[in-house]
Amino acid sequence: MNRVTNLFGIKYPIIQAGMLWTSGWRLASAASNSGCLGLLGAGSMYPDVLREHIQKCKKATDKPFGVNVPLLYPDIEVIMNIIVEESVKVVFVSAGNPKTWTPFLKEHGIKVVHVVGSTKFAMKAQDAGVDAIVAEGFEAGGHNAREETTTLCLIPLVKKEIHIPLIAAGGIASGRSMLACMTLGADGVQIGTRFAASEEASVHPNFKKKIIESNEGDTVLILKKVVPVRILKNEFYKKVQEAEDRGASAEELKELLGRARAKLGMFEGDMEEGELEIGQIAAAIREIQPTSVIVKEIMDEFHTAIKESANYGIPE
Repeated sequence: MNRVTNLFGIKYPIIQAGMLWTSGWRLASAASNSGCLGLLGAGSMYPDVLREHIQKCKKATDKPFGVNVPLLYPDIEVIMNIIVEESVKVVFVSAGNPKTWTPFLKEHGIKVVHVVGSTKFAMKAQDAGVDAIVAEGFEAGGHNAREETTTLCLIPLVKKEIHIPLIAAGGIASGRSMLACMTLGADGVQIGTRFAASEEASVHPNFKKKIIESNEGDTVLILKKVVPVRILKNEFYKKVQEAEDRGASAEELKELLGRARAKLGMFEGDMEEGELEIGQIAAAIREIQPTSVIVKEIMDEFHTAIKESANYGIPE
């Protein structure tokens, strides 16, 4: 049995990423019902909202699901206690020290997965006792690693250094890219951008439309002095670019970013002044589909690609 499906008790080795303003109970339950591991995105939820989404997700699916928690969340203790109280079985964590919360979560029987962007942090997370690693390449949307290592390079590098299950992320939206990552050593994949363009994603329809209209080169990594983040180019991006070009300080960039900039764009639908977090692979997505259809297409293409790979005609 595949190590990822065995770890989480799911049908396919696919994780639906827990994205800001995107991954509510409708998307997470739809992904879980389709054979994946659905994740709620706690990073954009107040504690009482997270509890509500966990409870609604339980009612909408009897399959495993989890919660993604950025460790820099201001109410992190409250969030972790809610996760325990609501008997969540899987937690994906990112943007922080894995040693801080891994022992607490594992003491309560929760499987812990840490998201990293480098081999160095993958090894630290493994040493902290996590159950699996998500190695996320530079192509990914939203908050990104400073190393700027692409998925194609990152997966085999991490694979050499860890022995626990490895999940690839960044630039994956199809069965062929899933197979490519698994050929490189991943046990499964985490997919974000394609699920952001699903019918069940909680982002604004304007943002979904923007995703499927985007082209190659329309995303960019900005705010490296603050926290590197990949977004779609718009008026907000131009203001940040101008500030960075003239050497703006981190403090000035934080002021420009302000509060709730991602909510303004992704959730409220302001396509010019909002922060539109999405991955490079958005350029390959051309329609908004039900989550169940997305998963079926990915798995059908995955199996077709396996069969085709045996017919490349290359001699030994």
